[in-house]
Amino acid sequence: MFVDPVDSDIAPSGTLLGLLQRGRGDGTLHALAAPRAEALAALRQCVLHDPRRDWQIEHRSLYYARLHVELDASLDDIEKHLFHPEDELTAAEDSEVRTGLALSVLGHLASYKNTAALRLLRRYATSGANWQWALDELAVRDDDAGLRPLGPAVLARFPQTPEGDAELAAAARDAFEPRPWRLWAEDAAHPEQSGRLMRVREQGCFDRWQRQMHGQGPRPGWSVREVLDWAQEGYDQHPRVSRESAAARCLSAVAGPEDRAELLAAARGPREAARVAALRHLAERGDADALDLIELAASDPDETVSQAALCSFARMRSTAAIVRARQWAAAPESTLPEGLATVAAEMLACCGGRQDAEAVLAALRRTVRRKGPDSDALWPLVDGVGRLGVGCAAPVLRHVYRETGSSQLRGRAAAALAVTDPSFAAGFAVECLWDCEETTRELAAEYAATGDERVVERLRRLAADPAEEAGVQSAVRGRLSPDAGR
Repeated sequence: MFVDPVDSDIAPSGTLLGLLQRGRGDGTLHALAAPRAEALAALRQCVLHDPRRDWQIEHRSLYYARLHVELDASLDDIEKHLFHPEDELTAAEDSEVRTGLALSVLGHLASYKNTAALRLLRRYATSGANWQWALDELAVRDDDAGLRPLGPAVLARFPQTPEGDAELAAAARDAFEPRPWRLWAEDAAHPEQSGRLMRVREQGCFDRWQRQMHGQGPRPGWSVREVLDWAQEGYDQHPRVSRESAAARCLSAVAGPEDRAELLAAARGPREAARVAALRHLAERGDADALDLIELAASDPDETVSQAALCSFARMRSTAAIVRARQWAAAPESTLPEGLATVAAEMLACCGGRQDAEAVLAALRRTVRRKGPDSDALWPLVDGVGRLGVGCAAPVLRHVYRETGSSQLRGRAAAALAVTDPSFAAGFAVECLWDCEETTRELAAEYAATGDERVVERLRRLAADPAEEAGVQSAVRGRLSPDAGR
């Protein structure tokens, strides 16, 4: 019925490794029941080879750190991975992927009072390629006495040249947590270090002011034509500079009713970036011709134009847009560009009424069948069947829950199952108490049936865990209170 996951780096969902890679609660439960050597091998594979589709929005570090504690695993493998010669040869943009997860796991272990993990983070912060990540972990977990000695080694990374000072200023400015930099700037024991940090900070502020004073963007008094020309100029450059969104915002300030004819002509014209800017502006203003222009642009062979048309429609929320979405969603297959039918179903999922449930469910099934359980197009559709309470969507939601490699999408599927599947409370909700995503654990804390003896014990452990998120603990305490209804 459904296509298989296409990511060959993720093991099948029925294996221990596949469960741990996905961050599913059953992964922890199976690991604790499996032979210890097998569980340690799977955990090592996950920590050293980040399985996430998008490390910026998916969480695994606390999940793996907790299992690391449960299995009483050593840090030898993580240490070898961090200080392997490959670390020095890895490009800066790849080092976050190679070591970021391992460093985050060490950070959580440090919060569990693991002094060996804290020492590894300090050592890596002074010598590792991804030192900024390690420093951010230390900034929220180490004390002042542990952070101050790191200053000289970190600053020594930047030569005392104009280029080195510029890199130092950027590193200090972009730090997730400024606490270490503030400590080093105030460290009386190293006056040269303190003076250098103050100097590069002042220079950074001056350079930012200079850039603001000499900007080359639109200026007051520009006409619609000049804004459109500016957008197209960026498109024609090599490498291309994307100015369409900025140009659309500028049009909202300079365009008046008298400019409508020019904007309509641009939205049909051959200049790609100008067409995109005009189309987005007209859609945001709810122009009477915007929907027809979007339908026309969606079939354009230029991907910049067709994708911009779909994005412009997705942002619309008018009654006319919803009516058109129903027409597009109901159109026979192959009569419209595939993207247009998809974005129409997404709009109905977000804004439609009960009468749109069948169309949203059909789009969900079609997307899973054609693109598998990891398609980004599933996110709004999964939310939609949950919002509309489509009970017969439960089988496909269960499939997405089990198979997707995205822990964020799995959490959305769990939320939809909570309102469409009567068996959720006694089924998936129980394993969700061990899930890697805090929002999924919070959902489970609200729904999991306490008839399962594991549930109350897990709720108590989450309530006492210092690393658990506040939202989860709040939901947990609500379930554990004497007045709890379930």
